[in-house]
Amino acid sequence: MTHSPKFGAHVSIRGGYGRAARVAWESGAACFQYFPKNPRSLQLKPVDLREAGACAAYCREKGILSIAHTPYPTNPAAGAGGTAGREVMVASLLNDLEIAEACGSLGIVVHFGHFGGLEPLQGYQNIIQCINETLNRWNGKAKLLIENQAGHQGGEGRTLEELVKIRELSRYPEGIGFCLDTCHAFAAGVWDPRETDRFLERGRELGYWKHLVAVHLNDSLYPFGSRKDRHAGIGQGKIGEAGLHELLSAAYFQGKAAVLETGKGADGTHRREIALVRGWFESGERHD
Repeated sequence: MTHSPKFGAHVSIRGGYGRAARVAWESGAACFQYFPKNPRSLQLKPVDLREAGACAAYCREKGILSIAHTPYPTNPAAGAGGTAGREVMVASLLNDLEIAEACGSLGIVVHFGHFGGLEPLQGYQNIIQCINETLNRWNGKAKLLIENQAGHQGGEGRTLEELVKIRELSRYPEGIGFCLDTCHAFAAGVWDPRETDRFLERGRELGYWKHLVAVHLNDSLYPFGSRKDRHAGIGQGKIGEAGLHELLSAAYFQGKAAVLETGKGADGTHRREIALVRGWFESGERHD
């Protein structure tokens, strides 16, 4: 497969991390994403080293990549105080990193963060401080993978420039990578599939692609620049197969984990969509 990413989907950890890896493999996936703990809570979860180790061993055997996704309430832009403040965020992120490391995962995907009523400068400072405090206490291989945002909760975190600058300003840039969400980039007005070359070149100029670790491969229910974060099945949204295929054919995506966050098929898996996107590279077929 020329320049092919490693395709997969988000899977449940019901039954354990090892079972999640097996479910992914049996659906034809070469990668997968999972929530390391309850996706709606920042409550810490003890690391089950035996179960996580089984996951890591299975992934090594099959050549599967995996990434973890932090719980929805995670917000690196949160201030120092309150029940959902910075210390709570840092503790949760470290817990996620520990689980991801034990599972043999590349890292944990974390949304850029939402400022709420904060002044932008304060919001950016909070993100950098949260990342610094987390990575200061972390010595594993798993990375923080910052995800770009669509802009539905504010303008922050939409551009490649912001993500690159946060990494540059961190005291521990080596512990930070990027996760590109295709739906978010399209909805944010950052990636126009009619001008993919321009998007790729801008990322190259910024040094963004050098630190790309994973992709969230999603079509978009809403049009370009809508700033609405609603995923659609591959080829069933406003981006379309041709746009997604062209983007992922760039050399920057070769071998990267490309995770579908779309609805499951009738069989309860992403088997059909995984076969669809793999087919773009196996056949060399265009989708105009």
